[in-house]
Amino acid sequence: MSAPAATMPRFEVGHGYALYQGPSWDSGFHRHAAFQIVVALEGETALVDAAGVRHRSAALVVPPMVRHRMPVTTDLRVFFVEPQCALADRLRERCGPGIGAAPHLCELDENDVRLAGARPSREFDPRLLAAMDALTAGPISMRDLAARVDMSPQRLRGLARGQLGMPLTRWRVWGRLRRTAEALRAGRSLAEAAAVSGFADQAHLTRWMREMMGLTPAAVLPVLCPSPARGGVDRDRAGDR
Repeated sequence: MSAPAATMPRFEVGHGYALYQGPSWDSGFHRHAAFQIVVALEGETALVDAAGVRHRSAALVVPPMVRHRMPVTTDLRVFFVEPQCALADRLRERCGPGIGAAPHLCELDENDVRLAGARPSREFDPRLLAAMDALTAGPISMRDLAARVDMSPQRLRGLARGQLGMPLTRWRVWGRLRRTAEALRAGRSLAEAAAVSGFADQAHLTRWMREMMGLTPAAVLPVLCPSPARGGVDRDRAGDR
């Protein structure tokens, strides 16, 4: 009997979420700024937490800022659910502080996530939501950001730490990585994508992608652009080394 065909990698970015579907990868330890829902397309998937404990289930949830690593297991459907959307409210109600089994999410599909991702959180202060939207949209200083939402920089930082669970500077980086993915999908080179997303250079992009996703830009480029010109990929990979 022939082996089952490998899943064709797919990556989508929507309002409040991103989706990857395809083979699993062996990532380094990292921390997302979003919830991560990992669903095995067959059998079980696995994640390793910062203490080295291996978690296995048909579906696993990782809250934002929880350090973890993804070993190679099986074909996956992975949702990244941003903390400012309505679906994140539901995940906060059900999730503990660490990696948790979530078999009830095995049937979650992109349409469910798209609808809930488009609705804002009911738990977050509207001023924080406005600040997060502004940071995702493009470059803005923290002083101007605070003024835009009629708060002092100190109060805005405190609000973010209390409700978002991370500094707004880290959320800014997540927004830049999101813009990088969109630029690569649009056909930009890695160097161009780094520049338009607000990273100092390609090395700066690579450091932050490793820290927040456990991957390098060269590793995700074949998923974002399944059929790029081979020479362009190799030239950009050389810059990652």
